[in-house]
Amino acid sequence: MKIALVTGSGGLIGSETCKRLHAEGYAIVGVDNDMRAYFFGEEASTKGTRQLLRKQLQVYHDEPADIRDWDAVEFLFKKFGFAIAAVVHTAAQPSHDWAAKEPLTDFAVNAQGTMYLLEATRKYCPEAVFIFTSTNKVYGDTPNRLPLVEKETRWEVDESHPYFAKGIDESMSIDSSKHSIFGANKVAADIMVQEYGRYFGMKTGVFRGGCLTGPAHAGAELHGFLAYLMKCTVTGRPYNIYGYKGKQVRDNIHSHDLVDAFVKFIKNPRPGEVYNIGGSRHSNCSMLEAIKMCEDISGNKLDWNLLDDNRIGDHIWYVSDVSKFQSHYPDWEYKYDLKTTLEEIYKACALTK
Repeated sequence: MKIALVTGSGGLIGSETCKRLHAEGYAIVGVDNDMRAYFFGEEASTKGTRQLLRKQLQVYHDEPADIRDWDAVEFLFKKFGFAIAAVVHTAAQPSHDWAAKEPLTDFAVNAQGTMYLLEATRKYCPEAVFIFTSTNKVYGDTPNRLPLVEKETRWEVDESHPYFAKGIDESMSIDSSKHSIFGANKVAADIMVQEYGRYFGMKTGVFRGGCLTGPAHAGAELHGFLAYLMKCTVTGRPYNIYGYKGKQVRDNIHSHDLVDAFVKFIKNPRPGEVYNIGGSRHSNCSMLEAIKMCEDISGNKLDWNLLDDNRIGDHIWYVSDVSKFQSHYPDWEYKYDLKTTLEEIYKACALTK
């Protein structure tokens, strides 16, 4: 049976990938050592999700390997070898605030770990498709230099700009900007994944995500925008907004829709390709707009506070242009809009309240 090796298997995107590829006929090797609990505390632990995967998936094998450890990574790839048909790398330290506290750890997880996985794939299963979940933070704060217009509840790019219609495409420069430590380390990994595709001819694909979300997200203050926002609305926990009058805009893609894009790529890979992937104009909101939607869905009032200082390198407005991916895979389409996604997150929060 062909194997899909999924790193970060207990996380939002990793767990969704495990379930979907298992349904597609893959045996799943999940790699997760629960560093999310180290990053964000016990409430962000992936332990429960991994236990569910072991119960729900018939052909699922859990490996607690640390991707920062070359010997552990090599042992794993030697063990399964050419049976590995797909590697979906979702493991990451995902917060630019956290990265500044421990830059060496962030580099080891996000850059070095990715390099180890690429090299192990090249040595032991070179025909496997390799998918990397990159980030829109590779563009640094360049999006903040767009001509932005302040509206009542959001910032918006000027209607005369080419990005107004569909959002930001892959031609935006990643140079001469402030990335955050997290963003810079993801750039290193992003470029290396491209290079292994272009130089070695491997079937690598880079997906530069906007805000990735869904009901399985273990939202924490430093990561998991919509999940943590809904959690605070449901539980009464105070919520802090960092700068930009609460009008900063993000696009949000449901984990199901992102993983569906992964499956399309695995079935017909295009080596070395890069795709901006997010909610696009289909699903985006400002902080203020998201708060109102959470309040309307939950029936609760959120206790929120606006802080003057924005996070370093944070985007004022970011909406992904997904038209390149759609042109390569025209049968891919969104299943979830923002309201449906938030309703799912609310139900998950209410169950665990």
